[in-house]
Amino acid sequence: MKYFIGNWKMFGVPTSINILNKINSFRSKDKNRNNYRVIITPPYTLLESFAKYFRNKKIMIGSQNCYQKDKFSSNTAAVSPYMIKNLGAKYTLLGHSDNRAEGDTDLILKNKVKFALKNNLKVIYCIGENKSQKKNNKTFSILKMQLNKVLEKGFNKNNIIVAYEPIWSIGTGKIPNPKDLLMTTTYIKKILTKIFRKNSPAVLYGGSVDENNVGVFRQIKQIDGFLIGGASKSSKKFIDIIKNYYR
Repeated sequence: MKYFIGNWKMFGVPTSINILNKINSFRSKDKNRNNYRVIITPPYTLLESFAKYFRNKKIMIGSQNCYQKDKFSSNTAAVSPYMIKNLGAKYTLLGHSDNRAEGDTDLILKNKVKFALKNNLKVIYCIGENKSQKKNNKTFSILKMQLNKVLEKGFNKNNIIVAYEPIWSIGTGKIPNPKDLLMTTTYIKKILTKIFRKNSPAVLYGGSVDENNVGVFRQIKQIDGFLIGGASKSSKKFIDIIKNYYR
């Protein structure tokens, strides 16, 4: 199973559901539809309406983050995994570089993953190195640390997806060399297999994925799908990414 996950970030109003309707219509007719899953993470403001509308359709809805506590607390503006689950969302995106830059430590992320899983949300956990770390050949050590400090054997690996998003690639138009990406995704799966002591969860790639470069990733069998940023805000671009991947 491949994954095409759209992270809308701070984008979208109620009428933006038209974007998803077009994607849903395409997927319903696509001959490859049984080979992949579409997940969209809109902002909190759209979670309930989108989740309710697409409950019995071909698109699944997730949140872009969640708070590090379980149900309710006195933290102003916080949204817990329990609250997200009760809105009808199925997934939550955690560990994105944006949130790490705003203060999400490994301990905070571990709590977020733990409570998200406890509330039967599937977790899309992001990892990735920055430009300086890449330049100093620290990519593998950074990824290993981000995995080992947050994930643990007791977590349900069937409800975890890992998204490798090199920070230096996000929004820049630059993508890793295919040979390097093959080595990196292979390494990530090796670490995950050690953590869970069984087969690795799915590993996705994210970072400037668009309809023009998605074909580059087709031959890298270790990649189980994509976390897509800007291109997911356009139904045409998102659909073209899927089309060009299976071309």
